[in-house]
Amino acid sequence: MMKITVIAVGKLKEKYLRDGCDEYLKRLGAFSKVNIVEIGEERCSDNPSDAEIEAVKDKEGKRIISKIPKGSFVVPMCIEGEQMSSEAFSKKIESISLKGYGEITFIIGGSFGLSDEVKSFGGLKLSFGKLTLPHQLMRVILLEQIYRAFSILNNSKYHK
Repeated sequence: MMKITVIAVGKLKEKYLRDGCDEYLKRLGAFSKVNIVEIGEERCSDNPSDAEIEAVKDKEGKRIISKIPKGSFVVPMCIEGEQMSSEAFSKKIESISLKGYGEITFIIGGSFGLSDEVKSFGGLKLSFGKLTLPHQLMRVILLEQIYRAFSILNNSKYHK
């Protein structure tokens, strides 16, 4: 059974986001063991300079890297990443598994995204499109797409 880790910057504050995540985590239990690791969000000024933004990403990045499970296939979520259909995403998860990885770690950055150092760990950089989405909402969307991928791989009726 493939193990999934999602490392995400920040806590889910809104109940509807927690409820959405809980629903997909429950559904994913049939296919995978999923572990959510929350990393503290760095604070910065209301009008941060480029240097301050880089410092935030660097500090968050160091915490993220310390939580990546050894031997895991790493997938940073970033705007410049590869875009693919749900079917292609499911095939990618299957191919990662067939290459002998027992765990995939997805990484969701904070408000400013991920540091270049975190991105350098990626065996696949992934994007769900050019839209800018709140990183908290991204967690729900990612879990739904992982569930959809496993549903496709297992020929369930969820994906139409």
